[in-house]
Amino acid sequence: MKISILMPRLGPNMHEATFVTWLKGVGDPVTQGEAIAEVMTDKVNIDVEAPATGVLAETLAVPDQVLPVDGVLGSVESGDCR
Repeated sequence: MKISILMPRLGPNMHEATFVTWLKGVGDPVTQGEAIAEVMTDKVNIDVEAPATGVLAETLAVPDQVLPVDGVLGSVESGDCR
C-alpha cells in the first residue's frame, strides 16, 4: 500500500516550507520514523520522517521547491521491503 509523505506542520503559523534534499533514494528500504528528507522553514531545517516501514516508492519534491503544509513530497510502499 502506498502511503504519502507529507510536508509536516511545525506550528500553527506555518503554512509552507522549502524542500532541501532527499536523504534516501527511490527503492531504498525505510523504517517508520527514520529521517528520509530535509525541509527548511524560515527558522530551522528539519528532518521529514518515513510515515511507514517499507520502500521509498517515489520522490515528487525537488530541491528549492516551496510546498504547503500537508503537500505531498513522495510516497512509501509499505510492507515487506526485501
